[in-house]
Amino acid sequence: MQNSALFLSKKFILPFILLAFVLLLGTSGYTIIEGWDFFNSFYMTVITLSTIGFQEIEPLSDEGKAFTIFLIFLGLGLVGYSVNNGVRIIFEGEIQEVFGRRKLKKALDSLKDHYIVCGYGRMGKVICNEFKAKGVPFVVVEKEYQELDANDDTLIIYGDATRDELLKRVGIERAKGLISVLDSDAQNLYVVLSAKGLKEDLFIVARASEEGADHKLIRAGAGKVVSPYHIGGLRIAHTILKPTIVDFLELTTKTGNVQIQIEEVLVEEGSLLAKSTIREADNRAKLGVIIVALKRKGERILFNPDADTRFEVGDKVAVIGEPEHFNELERMARGKRVSGRIDEIVTNYG
Repeated sequence: MQNSALFLSKKFILPFILLAFVLLLGTSGYTIIEGWDFFNSFYMTVITLSTIGFQEIEPLSDEGKAFTIFLIFLGLGLVGYSVNNGVRIIFEGEIQEVFGRRKLKKALDSLKDHYIVCGYGRMGKVICNEFKAKGVPFVVVEKEYQELDANDDTLIIYGDATRDELLKRVGIERAKGLISVLDSDAQNLYVVLSAKGLKEDLFIVARASEEGADHKLIRAGAGKVVSPYHIGGLRIAHTILKPTIVDFLELTTKTGNVQIQIEEVLVEEGSLLAKSTIREADNRAKLGVIIVALKRKGERILFNPDADTRFEVGDKVAVIGEPEHFNELERMARGKRVSGRIDEIVTNYG
């Protein structure tokens, strides 16, 4: 809404400048040619341009009549354009504002199992781009106005993310998680406290900049805390010490990579994977995806799980493979048959 208001205000400037120009031109012309005072010259300009047709204040000289003819031809076109464009902008602005509010409310009401991203700085934009690439629903809460490209459909609500009213407006009761990447640790801490107060079981990821802030955010209710400076320092050090590993991780986590990726698959109720062992589900030769880790709720991550490990509902499985195979694997994990056989899954055995 702020974007459209700014756009309309810029469009309104030109008609205003044109109207002021023609009024100033007419007033100055009558003052110089006829020697009238400012008010009478301005009055004559207005009645001429408005075509009201009152008689002249004083009889016009030949030069004054010639100037009046010039003013009519020039001024009527400019005034007509300015008035028409100004009225159109005003009504369009009102209509756009009404429809904009309705469209925004409809979009917010339709959100479910989405993520709330608080902060649309450099880190927030990276997060949103990843969400877009994976088709994850999200809404952004940002305090400062952002210039967006014409084709950018990012849903942004402007306001203070620490306010309960705003968090309710973006559907925190229906949200799957919240990510707070505001500028300061204090702001992120406030957001975490506010969000937890509105939805106790909400999964929250928060950014921490200063040392020790991560512990406070965890105590406030954040499920995960990320320190960009710590992670960035480790990545730089590992780039020197373990360049091959860093290259591999960048390859597998890069969005849009068509060679190989690391993905996470959730085993859902009624899945073809549930209650079967990795050995029973082994079909690496067909799908080319490798199970590298498995995590159960409340338990530690099991790396390179044994072939006799049995899948349970709620398990989160980390797999490496070609992106084209993940959709088929996800359908298996969701209980949707691909070819009717339980063995159509991948593993690191075979």
